[in-house]
Amino acid sequence: MKTREWHLSIRLVLRATVLILLSTAVCSRAAAPSADFDAANKLYGGGKFSEAAAAYEKLLQSGQTSGALYFNLGNAWFKSGQFGRAIAAYHQAEKLTPRDPDIQANLRFARNQVQGPTYSSGRLQNWLARLTINEWAVASAVALWLCFILLVVTQWRPAWKPTLRNYVVGLLVVAGFTFACTASALAESRSGHSAVVTVKDAAVRNSPLDVSPNIFTLHDGAEVRILDQKDDWLQVTTDPARIGWLRRAQVEVLP
Repeated sequence: MKTREWHLSIRLVLRATVLILLSTAVCSRAAAPSADFDAANKLYGGGKFSEAAAAYEKLLQSGQTSGALYFNLGNAWFKSGQFGRAIAAYHQAEKLTPRDPDIQANLRFARNQVQGPTYSSGRLQNWLARLTINEWAVASAVALWLCFILLVVTQWRPAWKPTLRNYVVGLLVVAGFTFACTASALAESRSGHSAVVTVKDAAVRNSPLDVSPNIFTLHDGAEVRILDQKDDWLQVTTDPARIGWLRRAQVEVLP
């Protein structure tokens, strides 16, 4: 009888965990207002890609936002030959709807069109990007709550303590790991902004002056990491060997 009660309790705990995860992690592309959104889509469907991009931008400027809106904006910019603006829009869409396969596929395809040096994330950054900061935090909180629940269960049924001990230890390990990932992801997000080049060719200079020598050139769609800012100039890098200054107007800074 005790074994049956123990299995029932574990089952209830697992079901509660699933419900918590679903309530916090589920997200979908919210639909933009139908009339204006449909009008922009018709422009896109008619091959008027620049006009469609302008229509999507107008929706964003009015304060309306969704993963679908940014996704379609990225498609319109890409069809217009504006790879940098397309990549920036796909990044925005990805933040709103993480792990959406269509967004990720289009972002990869757009990146493949970029010529020359561009910033690429390291293994740690790629690992942390598997979940959003909020999702890492939720995973850590769920593990802690489950650990707390099992401790309460052991007080209620002392005879189960030896059986539940391994579960408690395992959940503490998971909580510690996910908390460390949350802290690392948060630190990474605060370490500096990224930006995307939105002009055909951007001269990167060795100091924030127009008369400074050009040390390398970035092309439309190149992604950079921002290290510093001075007036209208940004100090950027694509890798440790390439660091320089370019005009703020030549890139779109990602939030």
